[in-house]
Amino acid sequence: MGFLASLKAFWHVPALALGALSALGAPVQAETIRIAYFHTELSAKGPGLLLRDLGKEKRPKQLAAVLSILSRAAPDIILLGDIDYDAGGQTLRALQAALTKSGLSLAHAYAGAPNTGVPTGYDLDGDGRLEEPEDAQAYGEFRGAGGLAILSRYPILHDEVLEFTDLLWSDLPAADLPTLPDPDVLQVLRLSSTGHWDVPIQLPNGSRLHLLPLHAMAPVFDGPEDRNGRRNADQQRFWADYLNGWTPALQRALGPQAVVLGTLNADPLDGEARPGAVARLRGHPKLQDPAPSAEGAAEASARQGGVNTAHRGDPALDTVDWPDDRPSDPGNLRVDYILPSRTLTVAGSGLHWPGAAEVELLEEAETASRHRLIWVDLAF
Repeated sequence: MGFLASLKAFWHVPALALGALSALGAPVQAETIRIAYFHTELSAKGPGLLLRDLGKEKRPKQLAAVLSILSRAAPDIILLGDIDYDAGGQTLRALQAALTKSGLSLAHAYAGAPNTGVPTGYDLDGDGRLEEPEDAQAYGEFRGAGGLAILSRYPILHDEVLEFTDLLWSDLPAADLPTLPDPDVLQVLRLSSTGHWDVPIQLPNGSRLHLLPLHAMAPVFDGPEDRNGRRNADQQRFWADYLNGWTPALQRALGPQAVVLGTLNADPLDGEARPGAVARLRGHPKLQDPAPSAEGAAEASARQGGVNTAHRGDPALDTVDWPDDRPSDPGNLRVDYILPSRTLTVAGSGLHWPGAAEVELLEEAETASRHRLIWVDLAF
């Protein structure tokens, strides 16, 4: 696919425009809304540094690349991963302003405080030292590091948002809890790494779309107890249980239009996630998997080789470019997902992974993040 063809496939007609383009560029006689997810890897080394960089006239290359990709993807609603959180929302407002200058106006925003960097009071990694990033509710050099954020063209119903971020892991029904040296840890350890939120968005047709975001922890960096692997699987299972009608406090029944999205850190066939972990959501009877793909992803897997050659999954679905040289490396995997309700009509989907021939686009994507942006167009 050449440069112009790639831009055509990646370009998006503004929301609610008739004759919008599908993933292959064919006309779709319906009104569409583009939902996107991008794990940006923009989290900085300290609080306020991402906000500082957003305010610079000449921004760092990574930040500039992320902004460029977002502007060309032109989502109507996007969940961003690895965006540092501040209680005043200054970082999010600065990000909105930067995108507006680049031609993408997403006037509505939401971000809840993540569990990253929140102390547990326990030595979780067993190294004899407390209050390290490894000992927090979720790894973070500071409170709010690498959180989630939602930007939207359409109003977010803030008063109706439900947050389950402080839910204890042990309070999840049938939680797959590990055996730990100090079992008291489980009296304070929360389920979420970043957060579980139910965020309703008011659509132009009068209906509501519920975003159910997630950034599950990596199922590695632990011991034989598989604490992180078990927690990763249960973080995903939370939304499966929620779709089945369970909530921690039975606050409300979920509407028919919902989208589960984010980094699940679990590939359907490869990697170190617990077997079947991601299948609960991908195979949930209320959800569908549009499976965004790109020829560039398959091309990258073949070109890089290494552990990728032993992977069983379709490389065109890979969403992250991780190391692949050593036998212990994870390689390229599918870890990022957008899973809409079956009641919603998917008009198209895509994965922004340019091929090697698209030199400038590929360089930009690699500069922005190891992850690639994914999107799904919903027809109404």
